[in-house]
Amino acid sequence: MNETEQLLEQVADRVRNSACGHGRVLPAPLGSGEIARAEGILGFALPPLLAGLYTRIGDGGFGPERGLLPLRQAVRTYEAQRRSGWRWPEGVLPIADFGCGMYVCVDCRSETAQVLLFDPNPGEPDLAWSIDTPSLAGWLRGWLDGTAWFCEESALGEESDLELAPWDEFRSRI
Repeated sequence: MNETEQLLEQVADRVRNSACGHGRVLPAPLGSGEIARAEGILGFALPPLLAGLYTRIGDGGFGPERGLLPLRQAVRTYEAQRRSGWRWPEGVLPIADFGCGMYVCVDCRSETAQVLLFDPNPGEPDLAWSIDTPSLAGWLRGWLDGTAWFCEESALGEESDLELAPWDEFRSRI
């Protein structure tokens, strides 16, 4: 079993245990045809790990904060943001809504599926983008082990005035 398979299995275990404990029914996993349709609309491929989350675990509703967006909602949000005044970068798919206009996004053009944070609250597009985690795999591991800044049990986050690095590629991707 490779690293991606192991990570998908760990996420699946966490999701199953969490859903059972809270009496929730998660959305069913998507078929490969639904992934292909979404990729056709977006004009780019989803990173294999992200596609695996949607096809092996479920169509959103699990993960940190409010959970991953259902894929159709992620696609609609991407399209709306590309048309907005925020100069949304090409190939950057929002995958989770963290509230207050903030989205966790995956750079689908990055080899590691870099995770970015979009925070419009500073009021300027140039200041809205920062690097959350160098890879989607690392972002998921941080959620699983509780060390990510967005986890309640983490020592990072609001109490320690978390400073994320700006995403320098923003301008070249709009």
